[in-house]
Amino acid sequence: MAKTTTAHGRLERAGLSDEQLVAMFRNMLLQRQLDNRGFQLNRQGKIPFALGSEGHEAIQAGAAAAFARGRDVLVPYYRDLGLALGVGMTPFEILSSLFARRTDRSAGRQFPNHYTNHDLGVISISSIIAGHCTHAVGVAAAFAYRGESGRAVLCTSGEGTTSEGEWHEAVNYAAVQQLPIVFLIENNEWAISTHQSMQMHVANVADKAAGYGIPSAICDGFDPIESYRAMHAALDRARTGGGPTLVEAKCYRYLSHSTDDDDRTYRTREEIEEQRKLDPVPRFEAVLLDAGVLDAEHAKAMRQDVLRETNEATDAAEAQPYPDPASLYSNVVAGDHHPWQEHT
Repeated sequence: MAKTTTAHGRLERAGLSDEQLVAMFRNMLLQRQLDNRGFQLNRQGKIPFALGSEGHEAIQAGAAAAFARGRDVLVPYYRDLGLALGVGMTPFEILSSLFARRTDRSAGRQFPNHYTNHDLGVISISSIIAGHCTHAVGVAAAFAYRGESGRAVLCTSGEGTTSEGEWHEAVNYAAVQQLPIVFLIENNEWAISTHQSMQMHVANVADKAAGYGIPSAICDGFDPIESYRAMHAALDRARTGGGPTLVEAKCYRYLSHSTDDDDRTYRTREEIEEQRKLDPVPRFEAVLLDAGVLDAEHAKAMRQDVLRETNEATDAAEAQPYPDPASLYSNVVAGDHHPWQEHT
């Protein structure tokens, strides 16, 4: 794996400007702040459920920086808050979803943390593990069928998804058809309470790529620049006719699987504290400070601005009305035909 800094402290920036590096760091700060807000709102009884992505900030900031807005399509999974933010979704949109308000893009019909934004190319998330992978391949197949070059699909998931049949079907079909898609596996070691060692007899998810005849890459998911480098190469390969790539980002999930999970039943506090030493947020901040890209005063101001933005978005989203009950049956089937309302 490449490293962000050399032995002499020189920043290996992978072609990224100071402004892009700072934007990636702000994405990581905002992701963590919104993560915390979701858990807080759940504990206050204001939302029914929340998922956390602490530990995934770097890979998602890096992947989002490699995503081509207006051309690429993102088919995410439920732990992709940073990716959703990184491709252009706003905290207000995220919180409208958490509160299930009328201003939510799916009008309050989706689980919290199930993002969608047609304008930004973000496909609605499937709660069925791996169900979204075949949808992603369908989008990539449409690009190929229509001869749309210069576009790629980014399909993300955790390592647990690779135990599902639909993931294997999706990867196999994409490989056979040489579709423009990147499968990003955010390997945080835990599929709810099941450790990776109980799911696969290989050291790396990327080892599975050879069985489909596609290239793979492993990156340090705690390093946003290395993550960007790996994702940029894979997405560029897909856009230029090189077919699919499997990218595995090694990271860790610091919080419980969700607000409904108690991770103390399957892992120790000592394990988490050991992983906290690699926390990507303070680690990347230290890199930027050391390289002179950021100074302490600017970093402090960014944190304050992220908190302000989160607070304002929380208040604005909570103040929105719930969906109109009369709209319950809208967007169920196309057109005005409502067979469930007809009388025989």
